[in-house]
Amino acid sequence: MSIMNMHKPDLSKSQVTAEDWNSLTREQIILKFAPLVRYVAGRIAMKLPQSVDLDDLYQVGVLGLIDAVSKFDPERGIKFQTYAEFRIRGAILDELRAIDWVPRQLRQNATAIQEAYSNLEAKHGRPADDAEVAESLGLSITEFHEQLDQVRGISIISFEDIRPNTDDEEWDVLEVLADPSVEDPVETIGLMELREAMADAIDTLPEKERLVVTLYYFEELTMNEIGDVLGLTESRISQLHSKAALRMRARIKRFFNRKGDVE
Repeated sequence: MSIMNMHKPDLSKSQVTAEDWNSLTREQIILKFAPLVRYVAGRIAMKLPQSVDLDDLYQVGVLGLIDAVSKFDPERGIKFQTYAEFRIRGAILDELRAIDWVPRQLRQNATAIQEAYSNLEAKHGRPADDAEVAESLGLSITEFHEQLDQVRGISIISFEDIRPNTDDEEWDVLEVLADPSVEDPVETIGLMELREAMADAIDTLPEKERLVVTLYYFEELTMNEIGDVLGLTESRISQLHSKAALRMRARIKRFFNRKGDVE
C-alpha cells in the first residue's frame, strides 16, 4: 500500500444521516468508509519507521471502523466520518502502544528533548533555539538534528498521552487540534481548557513550526506537500514537526501541571 501523495478521501457522498442509518447494512457502511481507514493509517505510517508495516496498521484500523459502526449513535448529531476517524486512529495508536515499537533509548531521547524545551522556555520566556537545546543536552547541532529525525514518530503517541484525570477513554488530543468545533464526548471534563492550552501552545511556536502544524493538522497536507510550499526538504519539515510536537507537549503538560490535572 503506497503512502505517497496520500490525500483525504472525498466522502461527501457517503455521509450517513440519522434517517438512512438504519437502512444501510453494517457491511455497506464499512465498504463506504474503507478509504478513510487507508488514509488514517497512511498518515500515521508516514511518521513511523519502515519496520512498522502499513498493512498491519490498516487491518487494525478496519477493526476501529467496525467498532465505530457498532457504537455510533446518529441521534447525537455528530458526523459518522468524524466519529469513525477518531475510532480508527485510536485503534491504530492503541496497537502501536501495545507492541511498544519505540526503543527505550529513543523514548528517553524524546523525553530529554521535551524536558529541555520545557526548562529553557520556562527560564527565558521564549521559544528555545536549536543551539540552546543542543547545548543543554550536551549535543552538537548535527547530533540534535539526528535525534529529532529519530524521534519523529513518537510525537504521534506523545500527544495522545496528555489528558486530564478522567475514566472516559473516548479521548483524542489530535482530534481537538484538527477540529476544535467537534462536539466531543469529553466536553464536560475540561475540553475547553485543553483547547485553550493547545491554542496557546500553537501561538507560541516559532513561525515555521507554527506554519507546519497549521498545514499538517488543519489543512491536512502531507510532509512532502508542506516541503513544496515552504521550499524545504521533507526531512526538514519532519524535523520542524518533531520540534513543534515536543514544544507543544511540554507547554501543555506545564499548563495542566499548574492546574493539577495531569495524571
